[in-house]
Order: sequence, then C-alpha cells, then structure tokens
Amino acid sequence: MAEEVILTQDGFDKLQAELDDLKYVKRKELAARIKLAISYGDLKENSEYHSAKDDQAFMETRIITLEKMLNNAQIVDTTHTSSSTVQVGSNIVLKDIEFGDTLEYQVVGPAEADVVNGKISYESPLGKVLIGKAIGDTINVDAPMGIIRYELLDIKGW
Repeated sequence: MAEEVILTQDGFDKLQAELDDLKYVKRKELAARIKLAISYGDLKENSEYHSAKDDQAFMETRIITLEKMLNNAQIVDTTHTSSSTVQVGSNIVLKDIEFGDTLEYQVVGPAEADVVNGKISYESPLGKVLIGKAIGDTINVDAPMGIIRYELLDIKGW
C-alpha cells in the first residue's frame, strides 16, 4: 500500500500545476535542447547533450514523484473541522514567551512544508506539539538550543 500524502487543497493545486508544467511545457523545451545538442555531433564529448540528458533524468524523476504524491494525496477537508484546536490546515498565531515575538504559521503536510513562507509540517517538532492545542495553551518545543516556549494566541479561519 502506498504512503498517504496529507495536503491542503492549495498544496495539492500547486503540486498539480508543477506536474502539468513539467509534463506539458518543460518536457518539450528539454526535448528541443537535446535535439539541438545532438546536432552539434560527437555525443561522447558533447557537454550540452550530457547536461540536457542529466536535466531530463532529474525532471522525469520529479514527474514520477509528483504523480505518486498526487495519486496518494489525502486532501484536508477544512469545511467540517473545528477551529477550536490546531489541526492540519490550521492557521495559527504564536507568541514566543521569552522574546515576545509573534509568529504566524499554517500547519501542513510534509510535502508542502516551507518555513520561509510560513508553512510548517505537522511532523516537525513544533507541528507535533501544536496538533490538538487550543488558544491560550503553552507549547514547549524541544530544540537543539533548549526548550522554546510559545503561547498559542489564535487559530485563524481557513
């Protein structure tokens, strides 16, 4: 049985768009690159050809990976969930108790995690302790530099 991939609808749509771009745009562009490189002759010492073939292998691997992820996707249904506790798909506001900083994240599946853009995986150390927490709860995260304490200020709507 294939491993289930938890995604928000937004995450699913982005992966589908990436897959479509790779299959219907990038493949054609890469085929043209390979054809041009072949026209240079002597494939044995043709760096353009070898580079294009390497890019093609990488792209085909990514296509297979995306297809498997999308075929095994479990999209989080946010229409029938409570916003009283943190769940996958929740948008949350945290306050760092030590420094007073306010942080906003969306809790997502590992496939769409992107900390720079405010998306943390429910499998991350912070994500694991957030699941099931309610507004006002204190969250303790075990980090390499020690325990980091947060207060859950808000669980925003979907």
